[in-house]
Order: sequence, then structure tokens, then C-alpha cells
Amino acid sequence: MKVNIKYFAAIREGLGKSGEQVQTDATTLAMLRDELIARGGAYAEVLSRGRAVRVALNQVMCKEELQLVDGCELAFFPPVTGG
Repeated sequence: MKVNIKYFAAIREGLGKSGEQVQTDATTLAMLRDELIARGGAYAEVLSRGRAVRVALNQVMCKEELQLVDGCELAFFPPVTGG
């Protein structure tokens, strides 16, 4: 399936791009994140399991166990604090 990914804030800066379209066999957000981490380099660094990363599916905050659907939009971003 194809999914559209958007990257924000420090993740966007680390990857040097704001988004991409990915062909994947992943069925969950967690599996897709692991596929991206497996690319190595900047992906492994900014999306590593040791880093706090938030994710939204079709503009709704969610947990990584959610199922992907063809053509969905994902957004990865670091936690944001206000004040």
C-alpha cells in the first residue's frame, strides 16, 4: 500500500525533508516506523525507539498499534510543550 508521510519540527530538520510517499507492506504504524528506522542514517537517528516521537493518522493523534490503510496520511513529530 501507499502512505503519505509528513515530518515536522526536529524530525523534518533531521531528515532534510517535510514529507514523502512510501510504498509499504507494513500493517501498523509501529511496523512502518520500524521500516523507516531500518533505512539507517538520519531515519534511524530521528525516529529511533529511544526518542519520544508522536504520531497522527489522518490528522488524529493515535497510538502506533493502529492499522494503516491505503492512501492514509501519517505525521511524525516530537512532543511539544507550551508555556
